[in-house]
Amino acid sequence: MGALVALVTGAAQGLGAAIARRLHEDGFRVALGDLNSPEAERVAAELDPAGETARAFGLDVADADSIEAAFARVTEVWGQPDVLVNNAGVTVKRSLWEITVDEWDAVLDTNLRSYFVLSRLAAAGMRDRGWGRIVNVSSFAGQQGGLVAGAHYAASKAGILVLTKIFARELAGDGVTVNAITPAAVRTPAMDDDEVTRLGAGIPVGRVGQPQEIAAAVAYLVGPDSGYVTGATLDLNGGLFMR
Repeated sequence: MGALVALVTGAAQGLGAAIARRLHEDGFRVALGDLNSPEAERVAAELDPAGETARAFGLDVADADSIEAAFARVTEVWGQPDVLVNNAGVTVKRSLWEITVDEWDAVLDTNLRSYFVLSRLAAAGMRDRGWGRIVNVSSFAGQQGGLVAGAHYAASKAGILVLTKIFARELAGDGVTVNAITPAAVRTPAMDDDEVTRLGAGIPVGRVGQPQEIAAAVAYLVGPDSGYVTGATLDLNGGLFMR
């Protein structure tokens, strides 16, 4: 039997790519799912040019048929995923009064419905095997409202936290854990130095987070020592929200 298989969505860049890199370093075979296939392929080739332990899979999480097709391809290549990291999402900055119904539906389809569809697909096999890990990437916005992004983004991220608990209860007796992480501002290539400084000034630790820090938290939650943690929300916000 080969290494465990981890499917990471939105893995072509930013936080998703950092998570994929960390899990690959930890010995997982990593399936990088993303709508941006060329960039996902670039990251996968960086991890393993031979494609034996890292591969890109075209995936549009807003399309349920695309999700099922990508899941089937991963299963055909390596078997069903032992780990699922639901990370793919879209951030839209929009006034509450300017959000159209179509845009609301599009954001919820991408950010929330996809987590539901993927988690059900992955959980069935995990439950049968008696082991599995699901980590859902939510956001500080899902706890405190959309301070930067729109109401639809915040609502989708809040929904993820509830969905996490529901799946966690369903699977707790089957060796499968389901947890969420809620990052606040995390440095991305799209941020310039002025934005990084401005955002960091409002965070108690005085800086934004680094993708590698978030990836390390995910690595713990999918690792062998996290079996007693399920239904939890891990706050990764530099002290911005304490409880």
